[in-house]
Amino acid sequence: MKKSIKIDKFVVGIILVIVLAYFFPGLASRESAVPLDTISGIGISLIFFFYGLKLNPEKIRHGLKNWRLHILVQSFVFLIFPLLVIVFYPLFKSGDYLHIWLAFLFMASLPSTVSSSVVMVSIAKGNIPAAIFNASISGLIGIVVTPLWMGIFLEHQSGDFSLMDVYTSLMLQILWPVFLGLLLHRYLGGVATRYSSYLTLFDKLVILLIIYKSFVHSFEDGIFDSVKLEQLVLIYSGVLALFFLVYFIIGRVSKLLKFSTEDTITAQFCGTKKSLVHGTVFSSILFPASFSIGIILLPLMLFHVTQIFIISIVASKVSKRDDTGEIVTSNQ
Repeated sequence: MKKSIKIDKFVVGIILVIVLAYFFPGLASRESAVPLDTISGIGISLIFFFYGLKLNPEKIRHGLKNWRLHILVQSFVFLIFPLLVIVFYPLFKSGDYLHIWLAFLFMASLPSTVSSSVVMVSIAKGNIPAAIFNASISGLIGIVVTPLWMGIFLEHQSGDFSLMDVYTSLMLQILWPVFLGLLLHRYLGGVATRYSSYLTLFDKLVILLIIYKSFVHSFEDGIFDSVKLEQLVLIYSGVLALFFLVYFIIGRVSKLLKFSTEDTITAQFCGTKKSLVHGTVFSSILFPASFSIGIILLPLMLFHVTQIFIISIVASKVSKRDDTGEIVTSNQ
């Protein structure tokens, strides 16, 4: 009997808050008395405080040993991914699709994500310690690298973009909370690990709140009224093409480097991930008020859903391999 594919509850939550934003925008409208900006700002700082609290410095140091795998993953996450989008810049730099292209570059420059990467690698029987290391270190690298990639192009598109202001905001809202969490890891790390599932739920609730707020503003401004069907088809086609291209290139490079099956799984799963948590948080810091955050987040959310769906199928399949690496079918 075939196992049914489980629907990710977070994906369902994203769809629901977008529907709520359309039909019930009151809480996040610009006239609302509810201070959602303050609430979400505090929530963001707490997310990264707990993120730092859960980071184990000793495990990070130990994880450095598998350096070839780490370099491959981080190179694809922060270098190859953005470059694959940048090569198309000449086609979009003077057209109506420039904001969509910027949304793709934003998605491509984001770090990998922790929870779903590790879960999928675990299901597929990959290298779990390497997955934890890469996902964790990726979030820290992204705080520096993602704004650098976006700054190259946003400075030309918006007069009110300042990379220094961006890094100041990132320092206050993200870096300091992470650093404080790291300092307190030895005292509260065990508590954070014990209640990890509740902290993950808190993370997702804050992200859903930010998505709700972003889409309320986008609907209020009529941003999506101007998005045509062919643009949506183009966006999703781009998402699919980018995912499969990166996935297969990583697989090919892993084979050339003679990686084990476990390391290849980890490289492909972590190297194709993009963090919706970081993306949602960074979007509100990186992009000036003249940009629609709803449009900016659209490719990322589509990529997030697509990646989870495809990787869950792959993970379920490769988990059935035997000691030789061959997939064991029910007919054998």
